Amino acid sequence: MSLEAGEIEQKYRIPTVAAAGSNVVSFGIGPNATYNTGMPIRYIGVPFPFSGQPRSVLKGYIAGKDTVSGKPMMQAIVDGLTKPLTDQEKMSGRPPEAAPEPRLLPPDTEDHLQRLFKEKGWTDYNPVILPTQVRVAAMLKGTSHKPEEIVKTAAGTFGTRRPFTVEKVAVLAVMAGAKPEYFPVILALASLVPYQDSTTSIAQMIVVNGPIRKQIGMNSGMGALGPDNEANSVIGRAMTLIHKVIQGYQEGVTGFASLSNPLRYDNLCMAENEEALPEGWLPLHVQMGHQPAESVVTVFTGWNFINSTGWVEQHYAPQMLMRDYMASLSGMGATLIMDPSVADLLKDVQGFKTKAMLGDWLSQNVEKTARSYWGNSIVSSMLGPLAAQGLEPYATWKKLPGDTTIKPFANPKDIHAVVVGGKTASVWFATDFRPEKGASIDAWR
Repeated sequence: MSLEAGEIEQKYRIPTVAAAGSNVVSFGIGPNATYNTGMPIRYIGVPFPFSGQPRSVLKGYIAGKDTVSGKPMMQAIVDGLTKPLTDQEKMSGRPPEAAPEPRLLPPDTEDHLQRLFKEKGWTDYNPVILPTQVRVAAMLKGTSHKPEEIVKTAAGTFGTRRPFTVEKVAVLAVMAGAKPEYFPVILALASLVPYQDSTTSIAQMIVVNGPIRKQIGMNSGMGALGPDNEANSVIGRAMTLIHKVIQGYQEGVTGFASLSNPLRYDNLCMAENEEALPEGWLPLHVQMGHQPAESVVTVFTGWNFINSTGWVEQHYAPQMLMRDYMASLSGMGATLIMDPSVADLLKDVQGFKTKAMLGDWLSQNVEKTARSYWGNSIVSSMLGPLAAQGLEPYATWKKLPGDTTIKPFANPKDIHAVVVGGKTASVWFATDFRPEKGASIDAWR
């Protein structure tokens, strides 16, 4: 709300009052004003939860009190629109950047430094490799880029200004336990910050493609999603440290995830098993517009990760089970993570000559009721406004009786497949993870 309210005030010179739930309004009033908009936005707060509440409850919120000021809601709104600005609200200019920590810490014992890193929130609360000057210098040999080079400026939560350098990433790579040969992957991963956050149980997934997979020994075969490979584990952990230290994520201050998500421990870091792809099935990075010989890291964002629980049965085609499982997803996007044996069955037995053909079939065959579709708060909050604006198919779906079936994956290009695993079981996962733009790893060598 702060960004929209700030734009209305600055661009159109119209006074605004932003609204937020009482669970997150402190962010809008505090860190967002300090480091993002650079201007105090007047807020009113409504009780939480508000999503899914009956109309009578929502009307009660409006007739009740503003959770920020304690005034009656309508009085708080009118006051926010009409009262003169305070001296603090007359601040102008660029918001300040986050104050940097000192480049070097004084010498201390291992135990004291480990405790300090935890107190500062510089860890995932597992022990880290202490980033001494010698270790960081060794890590920097993994790239041709200069230590002082700026990787990105708008890197903080919700795009706030938190500029960081190659050396800063090297520090985190050391802390995660990386080898210098992993460093270009971690730099590319850092260039994609900020990663998405939500009050819901959002998570990320990392997929690496191209020659770098073999060069650094990433596991794309048996046990590839487990904790049994150094490169996979360390790169996944590095993303968590980037999120906390560079992005500045602090639960209850700049982020408000109610449950969070256990997938965040290693961010589902994997390498696609390109060598086991059926003929005609393109690697993910090629599908996303990169060349086969390029090394690319792609970050996905989503919520759900559903295990197929057992092997594919010959009497019920794998795409049928995938269809059944995907009906429980939001419909905004999906990524199927499958063992190569499942991909072979889909191609050789079921006739899906490409990943795109599988996406087309699922787009046409996954169905759910309109009531179930709009009952998902993510869908209603993100796509409901599009329906109100008349954008199809959402406008039509919004008017349908609740028990009418719809095909929620209207765009087959929003359905992806990643092939990974060791052919010891015909298993797969259905997820609602959606890819962001990939980053070149070669650019950071």
